[in-house]
Amino acid sequence: MTERALHWFRNDLRLADNPALAAATEAGPVLCLYILDTSPDRRPIGGASRWWLSRSLAVLDDALARKGGRLVVMAGDPALLLPRIVAEAGIKLVTWNRRYEAAEIALDRKLKEALTADGITVRSFNSHLLNEPWQITTKTGQPMKVFTPYWRAARQKGDPCAPTPAPRAISALPLPDSIKPLAVSLGDLGLEPTKPDWAGGLREAWAPGEAGAATRLDEFIGSGLAGYAEARDRPDRAATSRLSPHLHFGEIGPRQVWHALQHARAAGEAAGSERDAEKFLSEIGWREFSHHLLFHNPELATRNYDSRFDAFPWEPDHKALRRWQRGQTGIPLVDAGMRELWTTGWMHNRVRMVVASFLIKHLLQDWRAGEAWFWDTLVDADAANNAASWQWVAGSGADASPYFRIFNPVTQGETHDPKGAYVRQWVPELAGLSDKDIHQPWKASEKALREAGIRIGETYPAPLIDLAFGRQRALDAFATIRSG
Repeated sequence: MTERALHWFRNDLRLADNPALAAATEAGPVLCLYILDTSPDRRPIGGASRWWLSRSLAVLDDALARKGGRLVVMAGDPALLLPRIVAEAGIKLVTWNRRYEAAEIALDRKLKEALTADGITVRSFNSHLLNEPWQITTKTGQPMKVFTPYWRAARQKGDPCAPTPAPRAISALPLPDSIKPLAVSLGDLGLEPTKPDWAGGLREAWAPGEAGAATRLDEFIGSGLAGYAEARDRPDRAATSRLSPHLHFGEIGPRQVWHALQHARAAGEAAGSERDAEKFLSEIGWREFSHHLLFHNPELATRNYDSRFDAFPWEPDHKALRRWQRGQTGIPLVDAGMRELWTTGWMHNRVRMVVASFLIKHLLQDWRAGEAWFWDTLVDADAANNAASWQWVAGSGADASPYFRIFNPVTQGETHDPKGAYVRQWVPELAGLSDKDIHQPWKASEKALREAGIRIGETYPAPLIDLAFGRQRALDAFATIRSG
């Protein structure tokens, strides 16, 4: 029996391996809906994510049109909009793919109860994770707190199920005249910056959408995987997959990534060793673990996982925070990372750890200030990954880096950017320095600085803090809560 269906797109902006969309299209004509959630209990997405979302929705709309469908876009509170649309469009089946933030779970539960009470069938699916957060537990059924046993348990479950193809055709369900005024154009959402338009670097760096995600994956498996286990720590090389924003917006799913890699390796079409492949899959594992942590700790972005850190003596300093945000700390690797972030909406993972450690430990700024900046500026600003990673660096999280592990940004630069190529790309005012001097220009000779056209404190900032002093101050601060 043919039923009118509605598929609610959220973090699943793709056609392939989209089980909820498949269920809707199999039932009958489908109203494909995206709602920009502006309800007061929803954390607004950041500026870089808004830009990506706009581009991704445009690609999705085009892909649906080629299959015979259409994307209907609205803005507002889904708790109010969805029941009205379902009632007035005569919908009998509603489908969506599950989400894992507390507010999202509460909304979905409320909507499912209300719609079911009205005789509407609601079906939800998993498209976003290999394993849902409640599926991996300790032997006593408790949430996991350490990554290694978590990932070991996940791997013991075997390979995930194979991804499914995109629907061959989609029959679009017309929008009733009574609710047509609720629909808006993508431009009406105001997602992209205009005055000023700061997204030029993002447009140059990225191709949002399902096709862009597939291309990125193919290129990585075909050439980027070789040497990944070691080269992934080198910001001066294009040695990472850069799939994180595509995964965040659901333009590609982890099952697709997993099986594409395994298929390519079996066919001899993948570059790299078994060690490279396993290291890459473990990064998918960290994404899974972060969602596991967020599900079981809904306040992960605002509350210390380790309550001892509630008494940590942070020293709020708006000027220092601002210089960090602008990439003007006088520490080259930190500044390079922050400028890469501002320009492209992304930062190399090794450098993310370095800039976070510098802010939290050398500058004694609360990790939540850094989490908020990344939330606004990253195109892959994911609630789970962002919060879990900041707490990991801070030492306050689950399976966290010990607080006394303080990244030395000079040593990190010399080790992972030995020729200074990454610093030269993003901090061009230092380009004339030698490889020896580029990671600590304040120690360069007057002759070397003069020949490079650099005046410390004028053309490039003096260090915001003495690194040795900052390290010791951080250790002293930690000592005040260590016995707690």
